[in-house]
Amino acid sequence: MAGEGSQTFVIPDLHGRRDLLDAALLRIEAHAGGKEATIVVLGDYVDKGPDSRGVIARLRAGVAPGLRLAMLKGNHDALMVGVLRGDVAVANWLAKGGDTALASYGGDIADVPVHDIDWLDGRPLWHVDAHRVYVHAGVDPALPLAQQDPVLLMTKRYADDDASGHDAGEGARHVVHGHDRHADGPLLKQGRSNLDTYAWKTGRLVIGVFDDALPGGPVELIEITAPADPTAMP
Repeated sequence: MAGEGSQTFVIPDLHGRRDLLDAALLRIEAHAGGKEATIVVLGDYVDKGPDSRGVIARLRAGVAPGLRLAMLKGNHDALMVGVLRGDVAVANWLAKGGDTALASYGGDIADVPVHDIDWLDGRPLWHVDAHRVYVHAGVDPALPLAQQDPVLLMTKRYADDDASGHDAGEGARHVVHGHDRHADGPLLKQGRSNLDTYAWKTGRLVIGVFDDALPGGPVELIEITAPADPTAMP
């Protein structure tokens, strides 16, 4: 459990944008100022953007002392694992942005290291603290976390006016997620915060800063900008 006065920084969908990740980690480290903090990364490390391999390598390398990393699994991460373990058709992955992920490894499936696939597959589906649950896409508000459908956790899309959080007898918690892109976001509601700003395409990544002692949404937003991806698919 994080100590009093600590903060949690949340990085949404990266999709191969190593440049944005590098900048985000530098900003978080500076903001934390040597104090203990948690960084939650909401998944979708791969596909669409130019450097899936680099994103994985950077996260696997860890962060500065005092910063804790919770790195969740997104639907694109699960898709890549399924393809490279032979459970999903390669064409399905390539059509959904896997072509750029594969290119970052040199273009040959045989050259994707097993340790990267094992790392992706080993990502948890949620992270929870006293006031919030962090997940790639969303939760069923009526079910305890242990009873949630893993596919729903990685693929749910809320209606834009849905302000529900999560309770299910476990205590009311604000839901922090990505997955559903809003280029003009983030979308901040009473019960949930959607931080996905289509960063891989727009070059605009927004980090949510949460006070671990306070319930609800972010107390601050940190915006990272870089050039948009000129080759981005719609």
